[in-house]
Amino acid sequence: MSADQPLPDCIALRVGLAARSLPDIDSRQLLRVLLAAVGEPLTEDKLAGLTVKDLKIAADGALGEIDGPTLRQALSCLKGEDGIDAAVAIPDPQPYHEGDLPNSIRVACASNRGERLDGHFGSCARFLIYQVSATAARLIAIRPAPTVVRLTVDHSAERVALIGDCDLLCVLSIGGPAAARVVNSSIHPIKRPQAEDIPVLLAELQQVLAGEPPPWLARIIGRTPSASTVSTGDSLLAETGENS
Repeated sequence: MSADQPLPDCIALRVGLAARSLPDIDSRQLLRVLLAAVGEPLTEDKLAGLTVKDLKIAADGALGEIDGPTLRQALSCLKGEDGIDAAVAIPDPQPYHEGDLPNSIRVACASNRGERLDGHFGSCARFLIYQVSATAARLIAIRPAPTVVRLTVDHSAERVALIGDCDLLCVLSIGGPAAARVVNSSIHPIKRPQAEDIPVLLAELQQVLAGEPPPWLARIIGRTPSASTVSTGDSLLAETGENS
């Protein structure tokens, strides 16, 4: 078995899901790390014995710069402990016509499994698209992302085009060149510190919209920012990291 040879379906599925949880790491790169860590052949028993430390030091530290929580998420996928099926718990998109939700914004969420914000911009399986106002949040589209071996400028442009009608992009991580493309397309990128249920994020965003949103968000919804009122969006931006 090598990085270029086929894997058993169950192992291939785990490696693919784990790679999607890692920033700018594709399945072939992760497979090389795994083979360096546990040797050939790659089996479920060997994956069960893996630790975060093993992943960090294997293949000359190829994953050494990735933070512990992200590696633990990938490790759960590799061990088959992540019980969230990719097709489970995604509600059907609802019809939407422009003007249905006044003073609303369009939000793209990078997702791999279920109705979760758990994806990195360059490797997520899909973007879930929501129309969000202070009083309602509606899933209006599910857009499968193109398969990417490694994030490049061209792939980045393709993904940006996929969400070009959105105002906000919510991700776990995004590279500098990709973030620049997003910003240049008038989309505001927001990085969340960890994976979460999307409805939780949207409820937080709705609270911001219902109060005094920061100037950039007020402009999107056509509201004149209040200079005398402290923005209720400050904590949201502080938690997410406003820019990449």
